[in-house]
Amino acid sequence: MQKPPLIVFTDLDGTLLDHHDYSWQAAAPALDRLKAHGIPLVIASSKTAAEIAPLRAELGFAHCPAIVENGAGFLAGDSNPTDDTGSYPRLRAALDTLPAPLRKAFRGFGDMSDAEVASITGLSRKAARLAQTRAFSEPGLFEGDEPALQAFVEALSAQGIKARRGGRFLTLSFGGTKADRMADIGAEYGAPYSIALGDAPNDVEMLEAADHGVVIANPAGPPLLPLPSEAAGGISRSEKPGPSGWNDSILRLLSDKGLT
Repeated sequence: MQKPPLIVFTDLDGTLLDHHDYSWQAAAPALDRLKAHGIPLVIASSKTAAEIAPLRAELGFAHCPAIVENGAGFLAGDSNPTDDTGSYPRLRAALDTLPAPLRKAFRGFGDMSDAEVASITGLSRKAARLAQTRAFSEPGLFEGDEPALQAFVEALSAQGIKARRGGRFLTLSFGGTKADRMADIGAEYGAPYSIALGDAPNDVEMLEAADHGVVIANPAGPPLLPLPSEAAGGISRSEKPGPSGWNDSILRLLSDKGLT
């Protein structure tokens, strides 16, 4: 495999995909530029392999690996999701061992109908079913005060389960982050210069792990606080939100590298 000039890791919702209609069309010019230079685009998302595989193909990067379910899982390039349910049954079983008040306060995707998932995410019913095809993690909504949330997180931690806050959901898994997967994937391509783009707290480790990180503006949520690498120029911020900000940021960074 020839070493590409760089590699791009990207979050989806609120980053490459519009927060409201899930469109990526505003990023088309930058995506075309990546293809022209043979630059891999690695999706790194909380979405499932079943969701990412068709989107990856639609974008024209089916040959690139993807980081799924917030780093808890991996989808190889030119491959399709399998029927392996991974650690998901064990995760769901652990939830059901919690005290009733804590368990009741958390409604994961596995507790919801496809209609409910569609309602809270804005996805179609078909897309919601793909979002429920999980193998490694469980996103959901926690309805309780801060002490209850702390008790919930601690009870799960005792069973080896980590809880991470994303754009709108609390996601549970047995570990693994987007950043954990980056080094292995980068090594497959000869460790080229890496760019990472994201908009939410669960993207911070990925942004910090890249040679250059881009925080995509997200007016739908509170802005990320200044990050350690930001003062030194290792992280920048987009002016525009979603795929428009993604497009402008990638085009600028490619230009800076002489990739016009």
